[in-house]
Amino acid sequence: MNIYDVAQEAGVSIATVSRVVNGKSSVSSKTKEKVEAVLQKHNYSPSEIARGLVLNSIRTVGIMAMDIRDVYYANVAYTVEQELSKLGYTVILCNTGEDTKEKIKYMKILMQKKVDGIILVGSVFKDAGLEGAITGIAGKVPIVMINGFVDSQNVYSVICDDRNGVYQAVEYLLGQGRKELVYLQDTDSFSARAKVEGFMDAMRNNNMVTGDNNLFKVKKGLEGGYEGIDMITARGIPFDAAVCGDDLTAIGAIRCLKDRGISIPDDVAVIGYNNSVLASCCEPVLTSVDSRMFEMGRSAIDVFSKVMDGEQVNQKTYLQPQLYIRKSG
Repeated sequence: MNIYDVAQEAGVSIATVSRVVNGKSSVSSKTKEKVEAVLQKHNYSPSEIARGLVLNSIRTVGIMAMDIRDVYYANVAYTVEQELSKLGYTVILCNTGEDTKEKIKYMKILMQKKVDGIILVGSVFKDAGLEGAITGIAGKVPIVMINGFVDSQNVYSVICDDRNGVYQAVEYLLGQGRKELVYLQDTDSFSARAKVEGFMDAMRNNNMVTGDNNLFKVKKGLEGGYEGIDMITARGIPFDAAVCGDDLTAIGAIRCLKDRGISIPDDVAVIGYNNSVLASCCEPVLTSVDSRMFEMGRSAIDVFSKVMDGEQVNQKTYLQPQLYIRKSG
């Protein structure tokens, strides 16, 4: 029996067991009694179960990302791996793709490998089809979601306030005298929906007209950005600024505007999202919202480390994005 077995039998998280073992005062007397009852049933003393936490750990953490080729996922996963290495952990990295069944398959594989925890990178894991699997696995090991949230015991979230990030971008554009804004939504995820809310809320709160001529769903990446602007201009929809859900989508938008002879930012301003290295690789250089990729990764491992040490951790940790103004906006 190890700490995970004790947690499961007592109906609590491993963090709670760890807090009981380490004599933390943050555990209620009722919960403490439940855990101690299980320990006594199996003739474990607190020191023995504490040693078991170390002896049964393989010091390995699973990292799951949809597509590590994506700049956002790559940067966050790299930071997570580096921070875990500092703590003495090795990692198993899984590229899951978009399919829900594949994501569940990889979760099961990681559990077969006896990992000490799982880090889910990206809001694509905020998926109704995954909630049951996440909740079930969290009964055995802690799960930290980066930019996603599932309301379940032993699941922790580090979230960038993407709604506020896009809200900042819209307010900046309106403050520059722009009056006809469009938004290119390039995915349908927890983060993407928050960005759309930020765009629409900022427009409404500034008494701007919103409707079908403001929000456009496109493919992610260069192709999506290009096709989105191509469609908007072909329909004759007037616009003087475009906000995009990702830097690469924004660069595709810039390419289309250039091909049509539209001056940036004189005629149309363009703002991207993530403030990735790509923002400096286009002409004009891209105004972008910094989604705090590296800080997100570091915060996720800080949360994971505290959970493993039995410390009390908030279920949600929020980071605030920041707008970086460059020539395209």
